[in-house]
Amino acid sequence: MSGRSIFGHVDISALREQFPVLGRLAYLNAGTDGPLPVRARDAAAAELERELGEGRAHAHFERRAQLSAALRQEYAAVLGCATDDLALTSGTSEGLSIVVEGLRLGAGDEILTSDEEHPGLLGALQAVRDLAGVRIRVAPFQELANAVTPTTTLVACSHVNWTRGAFAPAELAEVDVPVVFDGAQGAGAVPIDLAALGCDAYAAAGQKWLCGPDGTGLLYVGPKLRERLAVTRRSYANLADGSAGLAADLQPDARRFDTASLSAEAVATAGAAVGVLADFGWSALHGRAISLAERFASRLAEVGRTVAPRGPSTLVSFSSVDPEAERERLSAAGVVVRSLPGGQWLRASVGAWNDESDLERLLAALDR
Repeated sequence: MSGRSIFGHVDISALREQFPVLGRLAYLNAGTDGPLPVRARDAAAAELERELGEGRAHAHFERRAQLSAALRQEYAAVLGCATDDLALTSGTSEGLSIVVEGLRLGAGDEILTSDEEHPGLLGALQAVRDLAGVRIRVAPFQELANAVTPTTTLVACSHVNWTRGAFAPAELAEVDVPVVFDGAQGAGAVPIDLAALGCDAYAAAGQKWLCGPDGTGLLYVGPKLRERLAVTRRSYANLADGSAGLAADLQPDARRFDTASLSAEAVATAGAAVGVLADFGWSALHGRAISLAERFASRLAEVGRTVAPRGPSTLVSFSSVDPEAERERLSAAGVVVRSLPGGQWLRASVGAWNDESDLERLLAALDR
């Protein structure tokens, strides 16, 4: 299937047909896990059938390498980077840890982060604070660029904020220290221009806006930062020649940061999922999702819900008196959203595959 995006517009009927869950639910949860397309299910099944019938010997590992190479190309296209700068990981958190831990920072070093970060990043920061003595300094999300000082060694923060869909300040592109972005709510959701962002690393997830399986992810590491990162986790996957034993060299490019093992069926599922989206055209998908999310935000405000300050993203967080209870009640009504920590907000993750019927179903189910 290709050519479904005509003159920049998405054939929404064809897109929604790819995701069976949309026939049952108003699925607004890609910020956690995206909907799975039929083609991805079929790809996983085909790999498992092959393994069942042929076993897992030399040809199996050659097949896994081919699938990984193809997925690396697809992911690189999402970020607009060279395949040499793209590693395959098990998720955003692993990618962030590779960068934060790989810098081998210690006492006297400072990482600047924001007051609105996801535990996936906070865990990596906590580890280098507790184990290596790195100072972690927190500033308001929108003030990060102004908060960089001569003592700052690294800036680590979200590209798109996970709680409300705001963007990191553009001025971070001008700071004089490396910047690593948590791109979990960026890759696949919004256009990404790594040169304009000015970041040195960008970690993202395969299971969210790229609609792949849990346990998949991607990590961009620019050549300048790549040479600074220690590779503490080494395995057959990221060595250039595993048969060389203790003399084996690391892969010469970002493959040195590849996760230790991704199954053939997981890689095939991820590749098929991102391929479905690519067939519709990333520019058209981004434009539709961002526009639709703005529509959701406007309508929610019209019915009396406070919408958290946001940017032109695909996340819409809105007020709720009892988020956990309301999330459960919405789920029973066939509307899937997420409740956020802090007891104030529900979050709707709006993908290009959603439509006005999903919005109307959400509005009808709200306790107004």
